[in-house]
Amino acid sequence: MKKLNTRTVATAVGLALAAMNLTITAPSFAVEPMSTSEVNADEHGLAMHGFDPVAYFKSGGPKKGKKQFAVKHTGGTYYFANAKNMKAFMDDPDRYLPQYGGFCAMGIALGKKLDGDPNVWKIVDDKLYLNVNKDVAKAWQRDIPGNLEKAEENWPDVKYRTPASLN
Repeated sequence: MKKLNTRTVATAVGLALAAMNLTITAPSFAVEPMSTSEVNADEHGLAMHGFDPVAYFKSGGPKKGKKQFAVKHTGGTYYFANAKNMKAFMDDPDRYLPQYGGFCAMGIALGKKLDGDPNVWKIVDDKLYLNVNKDVAKAWQRDIPGNLEKAEENWPDVKYRTPASLN
């Protein structure tokens, strides 16, 4: 009997799943699943995956920030696309920070801390909200007022808990 290596088995399983039009997805966790921080940041403290929080308001959408325009604020380091956006943030950070520390808004409504994807966003009442993916964003948008009410209720309880302990 011929011995199969791991790559061959993985390829066969992938092809079989693709033929059945199925996918396997891993659960989505925040950048650092064991962190007790209220800010969704990676192991280096980078928040929002390096995206500029001001750009959503000034440019109408996500824009990658640059290391030379970095500001540390409340447990995370934020990158900005330019000096003008960095100054706007420094003048009024609360105006630009994503809600719930950049964690997924729908996740918070469900009592979970999921990674917020900077490419899946919405501004509601002049506040920036991120979601983990487009499907979750669609679900969140079906009842934004109700989901925000649940998220506001849950945030104090989940704010300093580890994502892993909630998911």
